Amino acid sequence: MRFSVLSLFPNLLSFYFEDSILKRALAQGIFSLDLIDMRPFSPHKFKRADFPLVGGGAGQILDPYMVENALESLEKGHVLFLSPVGKPYTQQDAKRLSTYEHLILVCGRYDGFDERLIETHADEVFSVGDFVLTGGELPALCVCDSVARLLKGTLGNAGSLDNESFSHHLLEAPNFANTYNLAKKPSCTQLAPTSAYSKGNHARIEGIMHDLSIQRTKYFRPPLYCLDRSLQKFCQNNKKGSSK
Repeated sequence: MRFSVLSLFPNLLSFYFEDSILKRALAQGIFSLDLIDMRPFSPHKFKRADFPLVGGGAGQILDPYMVENALESLEKGHVLFLSPVGKPYTQQDAKRLSTYEHLILVCGRYDGFDERLIETHADEVFSVGDFVLTGGELPALCVCDSVARLLKGTLGNAGSLDNESFSHHLLEAPNFANTYNLAKKPSCTQLAPTSAYSKGNHARIEGIMHDLSIQRTKYFRPPLYCLDRSLQKFCQNNKKGSSK
């Protein structure tokens, strides 16, 4: 897997890969990373990177010539634009993108992208939430992180990917640290964890965790809960239909 990230401020990205799991995975060659400064690709005087909007209004927009030149300098890959107007990014997208050999991520700035850039060069446009940032660097890091952790060898224990949030359209059940009792002062650890967790009946624990997962999803993410219920109902009806 190769990530190529285009940004006006690549220094905002590099630090994220200098520690912890992604640093180790990068060093082991599980993925490679190119952080590309778009400004040198500007064809304008003084390497100007932004221009006013057609039709006027506040703000500037990235120069399309600069972004286009930067994209055309790269080897072929799957091109992602990060923008608040894009499709909401999900874990299912991360799983799908982890099968590509080369992802090219384009970070917006100012008032974003010339729409003609997206129409001409984007394979997909993603938003990481219903809010607006000063640039696309954080969303690009979100995509890189979520995809890289799915690559074989990135996580020390691949079992960590089982039953995590969104893997089955549900949020993960509550977890508790199996730590020592050092309660010499008021502490959250004085609250007892779910008792069934510590009784060793793994089938019982799995059932309770599934129920808690459903309740948590219902409380925090009602649309996701409804999706899960609909899928469960569809699967049950499909199973009944195929057995007739």
